[in-house]
Amino acid sequence: MIGATMPGTPFFSREGESYTPNDVCRGPWDPNSLHGRVVAGLLAHEIEARWGDNAFRPARLTVDLYRMPPFAPAEVRTSVARDGNRIRVVDAAFISGGASIARASAVFLKRAENPEGTVWSPPSWQVPGPLELAPPDAPGGREPMWETRVIDHGFGSTERKRAWLRENRQLVEGEELTPFVRAAFASDFTNPFANSGSAGLQFVNADITLYLHRLPAAEWLGFEVASHHADEGIAVAECAIYDERGAIGRSLVCALANRRTLR
Repeated sequence: MIGATMPGTPFFSREGESYTPNDVCRGPWDPNSLHGRVVAGLLAHEIEARWGDNAFRPARLTVDLYRMPPFAPAEVRTSVARDGNRIRVVDAAFISGGASIARASAVFLKRAENPEGTVWSPPSWQVPGPLELAPPDAPGGREPMWETRVIDHGFGSTERKRAWLRENRQLVEGEELTPFVRAAFASDFTNPFANSGSAGLQFVNADITLYLHRLPAAEWLGFEVASHHADEGIAVAECAIYDERGAIGRSLVCALANRRTLR
């Protein structure tokens, strides 16, 4: 159930218009920075909270990650670029220490009936459900940022990868994840999943673009690597995203070669 209580420590606590990060927010590249996924999640959270509407559905979210987000309180400022009869475009900025750290643009489209006719689509995803798969070994030290079930060829494999992912904590303390925020929050998984290989993860993503033709109907999201190509230190990667009913959309990233420093 989407609104189920999550036992893990929330990523952020709200203090007025500001969000204070908890330790689990720390990123993989620098322990004094925030993970990109929490930045994307918070941008989506504020966009939906301020401009969401039952008549419109979020169809695209693009997040530009152009500065290392410091491990410090942050706020999100939003504005509407276009509010029409069938399309709404919302911009948002992630501000920390008085500086713009990241930005987002969301496209909401008005709900309508599907047109008549048949259009080709990829075949249905035929994979074991998340609860049919064994959970991973419990990690030592830090709390995990999410719960995963590998279908085949997990993180770091040189084969095409597929896995289920479920959030195990609230983004903001006291506020349950909505379907849109759940998908936006998880979409950053495309970078480590699609861009990792035999040497681990050597790319840091500069953006995330999430496309949704349907909102997720439950907690588990399935990721299947659809593409990865790289040249001159620049990678573009894509994952198809599913829930247990079927496909819901796609997540894409562009990334820079970045050697990870182990600490």
